[in-house]
Amino acid sequence: MKKQNIISLLSFVLMLSGTAALAQREVAPEQLQQLLKRFPEADANKDGVLSMEEARAYWQKMKGKLGGKGKVEATKNLPAPTHANISYGPHERNVLDLWLAKSAQPTPLVVFIHGGGFVGGDKSKASPDAIRRCLDAGVSFMSINYRFRESAPIQDILRDAARAIQFVRLNAAKYNLDPKRIASHGGSAGAGTSLWLAVHDDLADPKSSDPVLRQSSRIAAVGCMNGQATYDMTEWGKLIGEFKADWARNEAEDVQFYHFKSRDDFKTEAGKKILADCSMSSQITKDDPPIIMTCSVPDGEPTNRGELVHHPRHAQVIKKRCDETGVKCEIYLRDSSPKGDVMAFLLKQLGVDVEKKPAAAPAKT
Repeated sequence: MKKQNIISLLSFVLMLSGTAALAQREVAPEQLQQLLKRFPEADANKDGVLSMEEARAYWQKMKGKLGGKGKVEATKNLPAPTHANISYGPHERNVLDLWLAKSAQPTPLVVFIHGGGFVGGDKSKASPDAIRRCLDAGVSFMSINYRFRESAPIQDILRDAARAIQFVRLNAAKYNLDPKRIASHGGSAGAGTSLWLAVHDDLADPKSSDPVLRQSSRIAAVGCMNGQATYDMTEWGKLIGEFKADWARNEAEDVQFYHFKSRDDFKTEAGKKILADCSMSSQITKDDPPIIMTCSVPDGEPTNRGELVHHPRHAQVIKKRCDETGVKCEIYLRDSSPKGDVMAFLLKQLGVDVEKKPAAAPAKT
């Protein structure tokens, strides 16, 4: 790649880093699409849409070719975590970072789950603005990594996120956290995973020999940015719409998503059980926590697989189901006014009166 192209990529990422992306509001898709046209190789999961995570990952990959000039670390604006790379499970990616607010009383916790199509991304993509907003409100913050699809099927990846919740709940006293006030949020894959945590039945197993798995996996509120309504891929045609384009269905990818051997596995009892387990829309019940969903993708016929994956119909499906069951749900689509503020919503649901909270720095170890 030519040096001037690398510099232009740096400039573009720096521009986005100073915008709403790091403030937990979605960057307009057309901005990322401009970058994708110039750097198609940056689309790591080849879905035709460039995410912020992919743009930053691509910059990290290519920055060495600048010979050290103009070197910028994507994470330099992040406040240093109080505890970094805490292991919450057996896999090397089962690690989390914790930013602890100073407080004499146990604090609420906001969890960030990164996006990346379950094939990329990292906990370092948490928003510095979101972290500071939480700490200033006396709320602690956690960002997690999880396994990717090459190492685990989606049904197990989702349980990585649940285990992170269970782990921190087990260690709530150690970290001065309120185990009853934990919220989760994220974009794309992180949004769908957070929604799954919110609506799935409690995974606590009182008989488990693992003390982590004895803990509740339930959360108190959820924020989803460009998320999905279900990870049961057989539901997409019914819920989101049937599309005839070649990219609308990728059977080989769907099979690999669950680590099935073939399409026949979808029809087995074991396969049906897995699909049901991965469906968020069908699991919503009246005891589920408040939900906020935002979407920056235009409505109408999607023009590529990425627009299908992040289509506003996902949010509309969840809103309809929540209204039917009595679950509090707010959705903010591309042209909504006002725009949805995910962090403000989560803090409110956690019972935090932001205006009365003094500024707080990360707790010292």
